[in-house]
Amino acid sequence: MKHKPRKLIVGAVISVAVMAGLFFGGLQATGNFHPVVDGELYRSGQVTPERLTRYAHEFGIHTVINLRGEQQGANWYDREIEASKELGLRHADFRMSASRDVSVEQAQALVDLMRSVPKPVLIHCKAGSDRTGLAVALYLAAIANADEETAEGQISVRYGHVGVPYLSAAYAMDESWEHLESWLGFEGS
Repeated sequence: MKHKPRKLIVGAVISVAVMAGLFFGGLQATGNFHPVVDGELYRSGQVTPERLTRYAHEFGIHTVINLRGEQQGANWYDREIEASKELGLRHADFRMSASRDVSVEQAQALVDLMRSVPKPVLIHCKAGSDRTGLAVALYLAAIANADEETAEGQISVRYGHVGVPYLSAAYAMDESWEHLESWLGFEGS
């Protein structure tokens, strides 16, 4: 009888871990693709040529913004560039690290890029969770004039982002957002 509560706790922890694994695995299996502003802005993890072709045809994508930075010679990058050319898409690289704070200057450069490219635009990083979340939040706040809660909601576990202080390198995206809120005009943040 003494061990029953322990077994229940262990079982509950294992169940939660399995469910979390299925959730995060599902995001990766589907490319973590999500519409943000229909007809204007979409987000995803790393795109394959096949997925990029499908997104271009189904959603009319005109521009791809890669947040992993230019990486000529890397198979994923070369394939993405080739597919973009074949589809007639504009391709832009903007290097960000999920584990480093984004400065106001970097945020301004990214916002300027996102504002200037032909829409609809697909923004992606490797997993579509951390860098993409911050970039899309910046787009919503600075370009689409969304409210703070809507924009910040893009930096969320819903999209695979896990920002835990001292435990998650990707917490830098949460910290960046907090530092950028006043620059974006969200008073009292």
